[in-house]
Amino acid sequence: MLVESPSRTSAEPVKSERSPRRRNSVRALGLLAAVGVLLLVCVLSIMIGAKPVPIGDVWHGLFHDSGVGNDVVIHDVRLPRTLLGLLVGLALGLAGAVMQGLTRNPLAEPGLLGVNAGAAAAVVSAIAFLGVSDVRDYVWFAFAGAAVVSVVVYVLGGSRGATPVRLALAGTAATAALYGFVNAVQLLNSAALDRLRFWTVGSLASADMETVGRVAPFILVGAVLALTIARPLNAMEMGDDSARALGVGINRTRITAMLAVTLLCGAATAACGPIVFLGLMVPYMVRAITGPDMRWILPYAAVLVPVLLLGSDVLGRVVVRPAELQVGIVTALVGGPVFIRLVRRKRMAQL
Repeated sequence: MLVESPSRTSAEPVKSERSPRRRNSVRALGLLAAVGVLLLVCVLSIMIGAKPVPIGDVWHGLFHDSGVGNDVVIHDVRLPRTLLGLLVGLALGLAGAVMQGLTRNPLAEPGLLGVNAGAAAAVVSAIAFLGVSDVRDYVWFAFAGAAVVSVVVYVLGGSRGATPVRLALAGTAATAALYGFVNAVQLLNSAALDRLRFWTVGSLASADMETVGRVAPFILVGAVLALTIARPLNAMEMGDDSARALGVGINRTRITAMLAVTLLCGAATAACGPIVFLGLMVPYMVRAITGPDMRWILPYAAVLVPVLLLGSDVLGRVVVRPAELQVGIVTALVGGPVFIRLVRRKRMAQL
């Protein structure tokens, strides 16, 4: 008579318990490595520019500012630029990941709700009709425009009965209408065209500590909101009915997600103009590392998008030195071919 060995059955639960732990350990180590790369890129962002700064002077300028020489370059130019790049990258990464979770579309991006278009429309209106000329004043108008358009899109998308498809369609319609308005104003008002064209390219060159201070509270609040809805977004990816069965408040989660995207993307766009592809490309690619779990996708995107944004900014300072190529142009040149590669994949074609 054959007796079933108990070792096989007892080993299976142990293996199943260890597997999630091992995956989480790998994810945590990967995130730690990404943070290390981010710190390195931040140092390079402070060192590299029209005037290279030695690493020893970077340390001295950060902690022992003398008010002369390289210390002025670091404190007045490079440090604000690096901090703004960190904040904007974090905002775009979280906003893109939340949008993809909210719409259940791996190719969704932050501008899908019309946030970028609303910011651009508000800025061009401020320039053309109110005579605003200071780039630092664009922040408030851009943020207000992004917020108003997000509310309009949510109402057009069905308010309490809003669905991912309705929100996407409403955002697309709002974007088309608003960019039509922006183009019309620019054609009729040459001053608006001249002042807006640098902002619409997307650049960190005009960063200062005042701009950093203005956008930081909005981005930090948006980041907290985005991280708090990671679990509900995981449930919503299985469908609304399944999410309700798990106790998720669908409308509450969508409102929170839209508020987070508005705060994050609105503040980022207001600070340095629309920067394309990063909020779409990085969260999608992160899924290959983390899987579909938003609890890991969000922190990875929050770290890796700043890496690419600051890296692109450094690259833009080097390739045409002593001139400078705006970061929005660099991300478009790099992101365009990568995006084409993504959409041509067989798997993406079937979505």
